[in-house]
Amino acid sequence: MIKKRIAVFASGSGTNAQKIFEYFENHEEVEVVLLLCNKKIAGVLERARNFSIPTFTFSRKEFYETQLVLNALREHQVDVIVLAGFMWLVPEYLVQAFSDKIVNIHPALLPKFGGKGMYGMHVHEAVKAAGEKETGITIHLVNQQYDEGSILAQFSCNLSTNDAPEEIARKVQVLEHENYAKVIENLVLNKF
Repeated sequence: MIKKRIAVFASGSGTNAQKIFEYFENHEEVEVVLLLCNKKIAGVLERARNFSIPTFTFSRKEFYETQLVLNALREHQVDVIVLAGFMWLVPEYLVQAFSDKIVNIHPALLPKFGGKGMYGMHVHEAVKAAGEKETGITIHLVNQQYDEGSILAQFSCNLSTNDAPEEIARKVQVLEHENYAKVIENLVLNKF
């Protein structure tokens, strides 16, 4: 059987990427074939090496003004792109080349708390400031705008009035680690 091939884009320490690597490590139908990173030094690069996953780093200029990244994806015969803590807006040429095949995770229940600048603790601080009683994650397809692609799945958790942004972040990360890889699997295997 020919496995479906995933490329993961990440920018930071890579805790979500690690969970994805673990989930697909011995999968019969899906494999992670490439980790792409926009930083020469990031924790996620070491995590990928620990799973013997090839890595590819690139600059902002290379990402937006050349076909270098697209060529790397084609070279590795990638079927689906997974964003796991990747902070740059995906350029039009990649969105077109991988139409409905780029998935992202957002640490809130979109359409609330989405858009440019809404990432990481900025989201959790906004959720706290708004007095929300629940928050969660949204897993969605990527288009030309931040956080506006079609929603594939949402998972929520309850908040208490005492939850600091750090506790909100912890609750959200639990949801991310429990659910992201499963939703990716369903997308890759056309179960949506």
